[in-house]
Amino acid sequence: MGNSKSGSLSKEILEELQLNTKYKEEELCAWYQSFLKECPSGRITKQEFESIYSKFFPDADPKAYAQHVFRSFDSNSDGTLDFKEYIIALHMTTAGKTNQKLEWAFSLYDIDGNGAISKNEVLEIVMAIFKMIHPADLKHIPEDENTPEKRAEKIWAFFGKKDDDKLTEKEFIEGTLANKEILRLIQYEPQKVKEKLKDKKP
Repeated sequence: MGNSKSGSLSKEILEELQLNTKYKEEELCAWYQSFLKECPSGRITKQEFESIYSKFFPDADPKAYAQHVFRSFDSNSDGTLDFKEYIIALHMTTAGKTNQKLEWAFSLYDIDGNGAISKNEVLEIVMAIFKMIHPADLKHIPEDENTPEKRAEKIWAFFGKKDDDKLTEKEFIEGTLANKEILRLIQYEPQKVKEKLKDKKP
């Protein structure tokens, strides 16, 4: 951590990131330089993270979702992300293995961090996801999941839970791995949505 403000990435962090992500040394070093330009302190605040995230979604409002993503990756809860937390966030949300993604998705949905997910927490994340869907794309969402409430209801029903039940991490991961519908409903991947829409067009 002592190297967070220097111009080069420490060997330990570099090796750890190469081991845990798909990124090459040159990519990581280049990203570190641009990270330091944006965040000279070597740390990124929630506001800075929101600003970076919003550039990926110029036609939507990703602020609420970005706040939840930030919370899920601020592993030491200090209100900032260092370069390592930032890169792991980037990797997990775009290229992580399914199990890794699901562990992360659980922490995203477990808003209060108590180790279990409630139906209200599912609804809160789904509402944040809906804010990122372009209005034109909303028309293509099936009738039984075209509002946050309907989608949260559908997810909860897939897990076979009553309204006031809780969902453990094990149940969440096993249930999602066993049912591709749940996987589709809990995540937001704009590119995949666009590809699906293209496929459906005559």
